[in-house]
Amino acid sequence: MTDTQDDPRTKAAPAQRVEIFTGAGRRRNWSAEDKARIVAASVVPGANVSALAREHGLTPAQIFRWRQASGTTKSLPAPVPSFAPVVVDERIPSPPGDAIEIELKGVKLRIPGRTRPATIVALLKALRSTR
Repeated sequence: MTDTQDDPRTKAAPAQRVEIFTGAGRRRNWSAEDKARIVAASVVPGANVSALAREHGLTPAQIFRWRQASGTTKSLPAPVPSFAPVVVDERIPSPPGDAIEIELKGVKLRIPGRTRPATIVALLKALRSTR
């Protein structure tokens, strides 16, 4: 007979989460408003369908079925990037080979880092007025 007192396989493990379901399981009835709200939350850019499903006690597959039934099968498109202002500090020298790359209206501008801000503004204005 072996001594199990020092056997690592018989040591108590830390407690883990346990769910106890009491009574007979039954199907839940979700209102159309609840389904629509959950489906809408699932198509927001960056939404995590698995986390959303856990939050509502569903499976991700259920949310995808609701999306399909509602005709919402894809996530909303990501927002279109907008123009961001650029501040150029002329006191800081840029190393040789540094460049600013700007893509606007399908055209990519590669401007050397030492270009004067006024020249960059003129280039952007010219590009905006074309096409």
